[in-house]
Amino acid sequence: MDYINSLLGILLSAVLTENFILVKFYGICPFMGVSKKIDTALGMGMAVTFVMALASAATWAVNAFLLVPFGLTYMQTVAFILVIASIVQVVEMFLKKSVPALYQALGIFLPLITTNCAVLGVALVNVQKGYDFLQSVVNGAAGGLGFTLAIVLFASLRQRVDKADVPKCFQGFPITLIAAGLLALAFMGFSGLKVF
Repeated sequence: MDYINSLLGILLSAVLTENFILVKFYGICPFMGVSKKIDTALGMGMAVTFVMALASAATWAVNAFLLVPFGLTYMQTVAFILVIASIVQVVEMFLKKSVPALYQALGIFLPLITTNCAVLGVALVNVQKGYDFLQSVVNGAAGGLGFTLAIVLFASLRQRVDKADVPKCFQGFPITLIAAGLLALAFMGFSGLKVF
């Protein structure tokens, strides 16, 4: 029962209290670049969620079976980036074949998942917190869901702000940054939440 509670705590904290975009500010590049339309934001969020969950599993295995036993823990960042890059290539090939419209809509931001610090961040957080395999996968998937929640909320907010009557000096990117800041403040309100 305690283990299930810990998994639920990891899930809730990764989505709300420790959201990678709005609380830790990891992965801001795709957050700003792909959040103009809700459907594109949702596609990016799903791709990042899949990559984060898979990367969490793969990096846990690489760390547990290669890096730690051979005393190569100082190579974690490099090894994790290589694993993430491989996973992103597979996802990119899959989307190009299966969902070409989403592949075109994501454009340059799809290969940038490789360098998305949220994906690397979740792998490093898993190691730092000493999560086992299942906890790592839950943290990765929940971190991706938090990423998706944030980017979809922001896309819907941006669509409304684009149609609003905004003073000329705030039109475009300035009002977008203000909206992102207000959304981040809302999510930081969850930081006082006690999760199990």
